[in-house]
Amino acid sequence: MRYVSTRAGSPAVSISAAIAAGLAPDGGLYVPETLPRLDPAAFDPGGALADTAATLLAPFFVGDALASELPAICAESLNLEIPLRALPQAKAHVLELFHGPTAAFKDVGARFLAACMRRLPRADARPLTILVATSGDTGAAVGAAFHRQPGLRVVILYPDGKVSPRQAHQLGCFGDNVHALRIDGRFDDCQRMAKAALGDAELQAAVPLTSANSISLGRLLPQMSYYAHAALGWWRERGEPLNVIVPTGNLGNAMACLWVREMGLPIGQVELACNANATLPDYFAGGEYEPRAAITTLANAMDVGAPSNVERLRWTFPDERALRQLLQARSVGDEAIRQTITAHARRHGEVFCPHTATAMHRLDQLRAAGDTDAWTVVATAHPAKFDSVVEPLIGHAVDVPAPLAAMLERWATADPMAADDDVLKMYLRR
Repeated sequence: MRYVSTRAGSPAVSISAAIAAGLAPDGGLYVPETLPRLDPAAFDPGGALADTAATLLAPFFVGDALASELPAICAESLNLEIPLRALPQAKAHVLELFHGPTAAFKDVGARFLAACMRRLPRADARPLTILVATSGDTGAAVGAAFHRQPGLRVVILYPDGKVSPRQAHQLGCFGDNVHALRIDGRFDDCQRMAKAALGDAELQAAVPLTSANSISLGRLLPQMSYYAHAALGWWRERGEPLNVIVPTGNLGNAMACLWVREMGLPIGQVELACNANATLPDYFAGGEYEPRAAITTLANAMDVGAPSNVERLRWTFPDERALRQLLQARSVGDEAIRQTITAHARRHGEVFCPHTATAMHRLDQLRAAGDTDAWTVVATAHPAKFDSVVEPLIGHAVDVPAPLAAMLERWATADPMAADDDVLKMYLRR
């Protein structure tokens, strides 16, 4: 399997090279030349998440030096609990992706990427800098996955004051080889700065860089595993495809779900739930794709006005008219998020983070319109990460998972930085 850039201006490379680079030299995102097709019967019915991942991802690693290591990579990085849990509402489930060390779905991709990077040979003896822009959860997951890993430096960019207090603490609590920078701007500034650095050939010659954002295939591919695992289990038990509602901002988690469906596995309807940042909902409603400045919302990890993975979406579905018939995105404002968190806590005792609440709100809308299909809501983060939002709405404290509690007990710090590409490049050269 070879990998090409979404912008078609770079030569095809192996999966190892694509993972090591993060971003293609022409600024595009790496994609497989073709998506493989898989038969559901190829998967072990009794297999764990790691076993599903090894079968699912094997075609992507064919012919690569990492192919023989793939089962071990999956076993050590995907030994996580990903329960598909029934909700009190009829024909409704939640796929809980927040049982990793930083209580967010980003742990899955970050741990897999770290396991790959540990095995990739490097001719350059200089430390490799992993540069990551985060709107809240990615940075902590990458920090946890790469903390104290020899030969690697992690630099995390996050928008100052636009992540939850507990997210900010997580981002700055690692120390050692993990450095947090609080940027005076929005997530889109952080993402722009990271891409500018990764795309600067002169800087790359002086300071070897790679990415750990969802622009990295090493992050995106393993996220496919939990959709495949849940869908296969659902299909075996009920004989029907799994319908999912995915909260999304930068479109990486949604792309993982869509690729699983395109590979022939039993994913049915896919709905995207966004916050008040309406770039994707407006596009799917028929408008031109127009990146814009991000709006600050309660669902801060989705505060993205220029979703990077739109490039992969358009590569996968080049016919825009067909894409808009296949997929829809809905925007959910802060007041609807508040109402959803409050209502479900009072009626059902279910507590959701603001991001998961966008997907629950979409399910509520479908039910109000008469929809009776079975749906699975994707829960992307634990509500304890957003205590300042959730607890006043539900009237009591949220239990904190033990790994998150341990992180909150550490000392944390982050250096301030202007939202300036050149300032970051100077920092990276230090």
